[in-house]
Amino acid sequence: MNRKLRMAMIGGGKDAFIGAVHRLAMFMDGQAELVAGTLSINPDIAVDSGRSLFLDEDRIYTDYKVMLEKEAAMPADKRIDFVSIVTPNFVHFDPAIMALEKGFNVVVEKPITFNLEQAKELKAKVDETG
Repeated sequence: MNRKLRMAMIGGGKDAFIGAVHRLAMFMDGQAELVAGTLSINPDIAVDSGRSLFLDEDRIYTDYKVMLEKEAAMPADKRIDFVSIVTPNFVHFDPAIMALEKGFNVVVEKPITFNLEQAKELKAKVDETG
């Protein structure tokens, strides 16, 4: 591959405690770039955060479900390669499952599940998608 990996971020906007740290860590080796994001549950903050990170207007999202649907529908040479989920711990599971269902790789640096049922559902999804 002769390009950087295209990353989307869920969470991590201006109102986030540690979003900037996650971005710095992801970019340390120069192999990834942020191209899309749902950066806050607050739509105004999500848009403002995306603009401050120089995202294209059409790739600043206010709903992660919309983002994952639209990104999955893009041609392979334009869509994201992976999603980094940097929401509070209790909000990791649903976006991670949806991203996997859409065929995206997922980075979650904290707990992805909070109970055995979620863990079983995640294992089944991973087994299904490989």
